[in-house]
Amino acid sequence: MKKRYLYIAAVALLAGTSCKKYLEQAPDQRAALNSPEKVSELLVTAYPNGSYFTFAEAMSDNAMDVSTTGIQDPKNADAYFWKDVTSTAQDGPTWYWNACYSAIAAANQALDVCNKASNPKDYLGQKGEALVARAYSHFMLVCLYSKAYDPATATTDVGIPYVTEPEKVVVKQYDRKTVAYVYEMIEKDLKEGIPLLNDKYSVPAYHFTRRAAHAFAARFYLWKRDYDKVIEESNLAFPSNDFAANFRPWLNYQSGTVTTTDLQNFYTNATNPGNLLLGEAVSSYGIYYYRYQYAMSQNRCIQLISPFGNQWNALKVYSTSSTFYFVMKYLAYFKRSSINANTGVYYTMCPLLTTEETLLNRAEASINKELYTNALDDINALIRARITNYNTTTHLITDARIMTYYAARTTDKKEAYRMALLDVKRAEFVNEGMRWMDILRLKMPVTHTNSKGDVFELAADDKRKLLQLPEEVTLSGVPLNPR
Repeated sequence: MKKRYLYIAAVALLAGTSCKKYLEQAPDQRAALNSPEKVSELLVTAYPNGSYFTFAEAMSDNAMDVSTTGIQDPKNADAYFWKDVTSTAQDGPTWYWNACYSAIAAANQALDVCNKASNPKDYLGQKGEALVARAYSHFMLVCLYSKAYDPATATTDVGIPYVTEPEKVVVKQYDRKTVAYVYEMIEKDLKEGIPLLNDKYSVPAYHFTRRAAHAFAARFYLWKRDYDKVIEESNLAFPSNDFAANFRPWLNYQSGTVTTTDLQNFYTNATNPGNLLLGEAVSSYGIYYYRYQYAMSQNRCIQLISPFGNQWNALKVYSTSSTFYFVMKYLAYFKRSSINANTGVYYTMCPLLTTEETLLNRAEASINKELYTNALDDINALIRARITNYNTTTHLITDARIMTYYAARTTDKKEAYRMALLDVKRAEFVNEGMRWMDILRLKMPVTHTNSKGDVFELAADDKRKLLQLPEEVTLSGVPLNPR
């Protein structure tokens, strides 16, 4: 009997050895990352394939309880009431967390190849893209899942894990360190990565070009409250100050022959000069964003796109019924799981960085430095591109007009200008999640009501502003947020 067991063990050992040798062989040479071109292909996945728009819009003061006839979805409803979102499906916080760390993993794998290559100079462009892409995903995570950067508390506020190397174990232990540490690492990656970018892309809008990277850096420094750097990075993104020539040209689409599908295709098109960085997300936001229960009414929609009382008629308001109103921005497309399948996944193209945001970031930095004339120039540049038959008498924003318009709310000049800037920004980025990011960054309170008239308030420093981390991260030693 012993001999039989030994025989079986020997066969098993031999089989295991053969299996090991087999698994050590690359099944296809194309799977080996042995050229800059193949690393570039990997870097296509170094951008989050998830969207934060659904829950960010619902959490913000853009949303309201429109109607019980709207789509009932926990990603929308839980977010509206600032609860832990129970859904782990696409368009939820858990999905977005995982999408960002998947993107980070791809960036780290690319960096590992670049750093170990025998000809590292040939990989510099790829290394630059990987570093900036890694910084972007970490930045979005720390903004949404940690407290907003505050110089007074950043060294003690809990951040998120900053991952800098490929995982080689099944469950690796991580710690969250601090918000200050995460920001230091982001800045380090940006400073090292941007000079390496070579902009050699067939479709630039799907990658971090130097322009997109400087635009991202401007956003980063706005959150860090380094306003000189915001202005510097914005100017580096557009060294000729040609912002207006690179806006999303909504006024060009006022013709009666332009269909809603035309607008959807144009808004998220890679040829649109305003789209500095686009992301393809596994997301049904493109077909649901105007049909959720917690969305916008006609009055709210028109109010948001009418800063200073002047409606931006370049942004057309549409409706699917007497209840649901929206600005046409997105188009979801369906990918079948196979040619003959009836199942598949929805995707939505999402603008991640834009010309308009970069300009308005510069304007906000100018306001904080009390360079009010510069801020007015930037604000008016955008308004001229959003109003049909624009004329200076009716539409020009001046110092006197700002102080008069916001007089009931403040007499402080800087605060009045800040309100004006945020109203313009809110109009431009309706349905893009940007309002929630500003609420987080500036610690603004939010008030929601339900159909019964009950009032729900989110305080400036409310712990519920921090999204909850997925429960499974505790396996890696990462503590959840107290909410």
